Amino acid sequence: MIKKLAMCIGQYKKASILTPLYVLFEVIMEVAIPFLMADLIDKGINAGEMSVIMKLGIALIISSLISLLFGILAGHYAAVASSGFAKNLRQKLYYAVQDFSFANIDQFSTSSLVTRMTTDVTNIQNAYQMIIRVAFRAPFMLIFSLIMTFSISPKLSLVFLAIIPFLGTGLYLVISKAHPIFERVFKTYDKLNKVVQENLRGIRVVKSFVREDHEKGKFHTVSKKIFNDFSTAEKILAYNGPMMQFSVYTAILLIS
Repeated sequence: MIKKLAMCIGQYKKASILTPLYVLFEVIMEVAIPFLMADLIDKGINAGEMSVIMKLGIALIISSLISLLFGILAGHYAAVASSGFAKNLRQKLYYAVQDFSFANIDQFSTSSLVTRMTTDVTNIQNAYQMIIRVAFRAPFMLIFSLIMTFSISPKLSLVFLAIIPFLGTGLYLVISKAHPIFERVFKTYDKLNKVVQENLRGIRVVKSFVREDHEKGKFHTVSKKIFNDFSTAEKILAYNGPMMQFSVYTAILLIS
């Protein structure tokens, strides 16, 4: 499946490669900025050296602008790569549907195919954008941050290494609980599209037999199910924030 999806990158390989590179440079600059700030305080402000303050201040401004530039370029190329990837994927799906046999046509409903080429492609597009940007940024930031912290104090850096297993376990539990719910939601989307499609196709019959309330009830039932599932999944994902903050502040307290 991954190989088939990778074939849809097509002419957007350059943008897909440039995005992680710009993310890498952005991370390097972000990690370097705190060290420049530390030198500015220790060697410039505390020592009262105005020339050092000016030099390091200019270096900080330049580093911030470079980091901002790399971030903008990474976002731009990530949007181009993910949008192009989705366009190619949607095109391949459409052509594949045209080649369906009668057995395939009987197996897949129209509502299901509409969901595949709209909602599912959009979800894959967003996932691809996160992979080439966020999924690369997190390991880069982790590696370079650990290198910098070990260069400052190897003993205190062990605190971060102790926090990582706790954080990793928590994220795994959140993902394992939320993922099945999202899979169930995507299947419910098919039912929602089917209800809407049936209502639009048979709108004259519905009005003739005064079945508006019945159709509204069907739509409300499916829509309510999607709402409940999404609410449950988002409540589980909401644990990410407190867990991250707990880990960060625990590490700060232990280091202090």
